[in-house]
Amino acid sequence: MSGVAEPSWHRKPAPRWLRITRTTVAWVVAVVVLVVIGFLVWANTSMPAERGPLDTVWNDSAVSITDHGDSVVLAPTGTPSGDGLVFIPGARVDPYAYLYKLSGAVAETGLTVVVTKPILNLAFFDQRPLSTFTDAAPDVSHWYVGGHSLGGVRACQYAAEGEVTGLVLFGSYCANDLSRSGISALSISGSEDGLSTPQKIADTRSLLPADATFSTIEGANHASFGDYGKQPGDGTATIDSPAVRKAITADVSDFLGAG
Repeated sequence: MSGVAEPSWHRKPAPRWLRITRTTVAWVVAVVVLVVIGFLVWANTSMPAERGPLDTVWNDSAVSITDHGDSVVLAPTGTPSGDGLVFIPGARVDPYAYLYKLSGAVAETGLTVVVTKPILNLAFFDQRPLSTFTDAAPDVSHWYVGGHSLGGVRACQYAAEGEVTGLVLFGSYCANDLSRSGISALSISGSEDGLSTPQKIADTRSLLPADATFSTIEGANHASFGDYGKQPGDGTATIDSPAVRKAITADVSDFLGAG
């Protein structure tokens, strides 16, 4: 009869190939969703800053800490030098975990440091322009960019854009060629680093300008450049955190003085 729907029990079942296709697609979608959820949980589980070193910075009258939402600004309370450093954390490391190691150079030289808060705690996913972070310290005249581990790799990409005076790497190396960039560069590594190993630093040395400064902190491992505890795959540090801070302060201060 015209206009009357055919009863469902009279309809032919879907072809076998179509049922298999639908089932396969459903499984693929489910797996993708689970992978995405797992990745998001992993990325958002950061390695937190250790309380002791962070308290030391909070109580240091020579520096101030200001959270800008997308970054943390560590500034001198004395006369600023006009130099600024945008510093990018390593993968899944709390930005506050770097304040203690950076605070010595801030207090000693008048450097202003802007520690970024990468999207998903991973620098590679953060494609915001450098101005997102330099705008947090508008009085800075000369900008450097740097980072730890994968944060340093991202810093090298920023350095290639030609908007900065120099590059500072902590336990890191470049994946892009800056050998003819003309920027000043400082690479500080750890002799016991199990991730950015001394061999990896040596193998990528040619990607930095020929006059780049290389410094090795004897006894430091990968996690020594921050204060967030042990990291899987790392070597064993034989030097304590205050000693690493002292070495970093000396290297960064000398580098800025020569710039």
